[in-house]
Amino acid sequence: MITSVQNNRVKQWCKLQTRKGRVRTGTFLIEGYHLVEEALASRWEIKEVILMKGNRRPDSLDNIQTTIVSETVFQKISQTKTPQGIIGVLTMKKHITYMGDRVLMIDQVQDPGNLGTMIRTADAAGFSSVILGEGTVDLYNDKVIRATQGSLFHIPILQANLLNKIKELKQSGFTIWASALKHATNYDQMNSSEKIALIVGNEGAGIQDKILLKADHIVKIPIYGKSESLNVSVAAGILMYSVSEHR
Repeated sequence: MITSVQNNRVKQWCKLQTRKGRVRTGTFLIEGYHLVEEALASRWEIKEVILMKGNRRPDSLDNIQTTIVSETVFQKISQTKTPQGIIGVLTMKKHITYMGDRVLMIDQVQDPGNLGTMIRTADAAGFSSVILGEGTVDLYNDKVIRATQGSLFHIPILQANLLNKIKELKQSGFTIWASALKHATNYDQMNSSEKIALIVGNEGAGIQDKILLKADHIVKIPIYGKSESLNVSVAAGILMYSVSEHR
């Protein structure tokens, strides 16, 4: 059992709390029984499990290296206010490609809760892939991971230049929809296509103009009250379900 926060392994785990540390090692942390079990069920590589003294280890983890640590050490590694006492160290997936006929593209979304919620909703709405544009919050940020509630492990998610991907998608027969308020058509007046890629943008600035110009259609959600706009994850959810219902 590791009892000192000065232990070298503890220091290495703590580095995974930063994007730099995650990128350098190609690994990231997940917390809680649900996420660990979802990762296992989805066949993601769990390199090791960190278990706080006194907590149970599920039988499904018998073949995975497990380290017991003291409560003090666990609190040092944990990034939640009320930890469940289990952390997984996972390997990032590489060389992910988009697939299917419904793709969500995300341009410079900064809030981890918004990103995680959109990934979770894309999973629920039957979208086949998610593409994160440059400037979007890190997929492996702990708040993003928690907000996905395990959907991170269910759907291909890749990080790429959106302009390049839009070109690829169009060549593959996709119609590109972009969510914006100006020069837009109400989403419920749109005719669906066999393959659709939906772009949503930054919470304050929206989609970058250079990306917006590449869209085939600009769509909006009508506002009936006095609010100027919808939260990006709420808007994305409405549009994704609308697109999925018209397959």
